[in-house]
Amino acid sequence: MIDGERARTQFPDYVKTKGQEGLLQLDAIAETYWAIHQQHASAWTHELDLRPFKEPF
Repeated sequence: MIDGERARTQFPDYVKTKGQEGLLQLDAIAETYWAIHQQHASAWTHELDLRPFKEPF
């Protein structure tokens, strides 16, 4: 889930259980998108998962 007003308004209990750094931050998503946009053709990314580091896999 992306941290933001909608998540905090509609799912406050879920957000609380995730704690600090438990949700994706919009700025971090944007930075990752920009990095992919600028990637060099010799090191191409075909797939990428964005998840908070606290999420169990």
